[in-house]
Amino acid sequence: MSSTIALNREAKHEYFIEERFEAGIALEGWEVKSLRAGRLNLKDSYVVVKQGELWLLGAHISPLTTASTHIHPDPTRTRKLLMHRLEINRLIGAIERKGYTVVPLAMYWKAGRAKVEIALVKGKQAHDKRASIKEREWQRDKARILKGGGREL
Repeated sequence: MSSTIALNREAKHEYFIEERFEAGIALEGWEVKSLRAGRLNLKDSYVVVKQGELWLLGAHISPLTTASTHIHPDPTRTRKLLMHRLEINRLIGAIERKGYTVVPLAMYWKAGRAKVEIALVKGKQAHDKRASIKEREWQRDKARILKGGGREL
């Protein structure tokens, strides 16, 4: 069984990834059950700083139908990220001074706890995205040529 719960594939296309960090996340019981079932979408999520703390916004955890009747799950609620103070201060400094942003790249299980891989990123322009696509296609074609024993396409 893979420990990865969900990936944010769009982030690699939309941003230049500068630095990666691991953060814990404060979850409710029904959210943990939903994560174990793999019901998470990180596509439109991002991280904000409020009062010196990091918060994950826009991550959609779909509630299970077997959730308790006395709770009313909010799939896109704001969730607190748990990191060391020095790491948080480093991220805040980069966000405020250098114009970076922070986005989640993946969520996974580590020693029975849900962890979020977040990254310090800078946005790509349209021409940068085209260059990335062109490079990715060239790598794919190159691998196909090498695998084929030198045959041309």
